[in-house]
Amino acid sequence: TVLGQFHRLISDLEPGRLHDTLPGFHVTPLYLEKYDATLATDEAQARLDHSVEARRLRRFVEERRELAKVLETARSQGCLSVRLIHGDPKISNIMIDDFTGQGISIVDLDTVKPGLIHYDFGDALRSICNREGEDALTLSRVVFDVDLCEAFVRGYMEYARDFLTAEDRRYLYESIRLIAFELGLRFFQDYLAGNVYFKVRAPEQNLNRARVQFRLCESIEARESMIRRVLAAY
Repeated sequence: TVLGQFHRLISDLEPGRLHDTLPGFHVTPLYLEKYDATLATDEAQARLDHSVEARRLRRFVEERRELAKVLETARSQGCLSVRLIHGDPKISNIMIDDFTGQGISIVDLDTVKPGLIHYDFGDALRSICNREGEDALTLSRVVFDVDLCEAFVRGYMEYARDFLTAEDRRYLYESIRLIAFELGLRFFQDYLAGNVYFKVRAPEQNLNRARVQFRLCESIEARESMIRRVLAAY
């Protein structure tokens, strides 16, 4: 609900009036290019040679290369419009009322920038619907929670249905799937590069984070029909 309110409040603002604070953020093809460049390094090859799991994740990426460009292709074809977005609507950036349990505000506004609202929509659901979190250790417990998805979509659409177009709605499912894949790709690329971007407490932490996001992506794919029914209902 809070993200829907936020999007509606800023829906009539001209995106060009705000500076792009994070150029390339959530532009998945750029992350894929960075990943490919990393793959060509000796360090990445050494990590792949010594890890069966890393090689499995590499195959996962190869099987989904076409997914990386789905939103940017839609934008370039004029199907999706650039709007102002929050940029980081993960659950920890939502303020929750201690008594009602309801979201009351969204914080961390330094990432507000022009982009596709699908980035926010997909990222929020990626964060909310994985009860195990980004550092889960038991992959079998990483599941996309469709009930939480429905609760979020119901609240979001109370505010967003007024400004979402038919084309916007068409790409909502893909945004959920894509953002989970994208974050997994970023974690995996950073692991192959030697853990230079994301802070880690252990050498394999980014590899595990990638496993979690790719498992979440698989769970989203397995529940596609259920998720699409939820999206169509509101």
